[in-house]
Amino acid sequence: MAEKKKNRNRNLSGKKIESEKDLAEAIERSYHNKVAIFKHSTSCFISKTVLRNFESEIKDAGTNADLYFLDLLAYRPISNKIAEDLDVTHQSPQLIVVENGKAVNNASHQNISITQIAQ
Repeated sequence: MAEKKKNRNRNLSGKKIESEKDLAEAIERSYHNKVAIFKHSTSCFISKTVLRNFESEIKDAGTNADLYFLDLLAYRPISNKIAEDLDVTHQSPQLIVVENGKAVNNASHQNISITQIAQ
């Protein structure tokens, strides 16, 4: 099972959120630098397309935010905790921007863009 999870994540850049500890570290990091969490469904064509477009945008434009990725199929309980802790409705794909421990912006599907991080 771990090998399967590893293969599903091979194209994602940035830090992975795979545990409550990883999530706590990302939220703690948001007190020092903007954090963007991309929640991604590895079995969904739309999610894969949005992720590919977002990664291309990031590569071309860059960002000062710390990027985190969550494979929500492999780590659904963590996805639920993100929604609960940051008080955002769960969606997939979803980009959540966090500053000072709070969600300051979020978008889903084709609304996901580097502009959410810049706002």
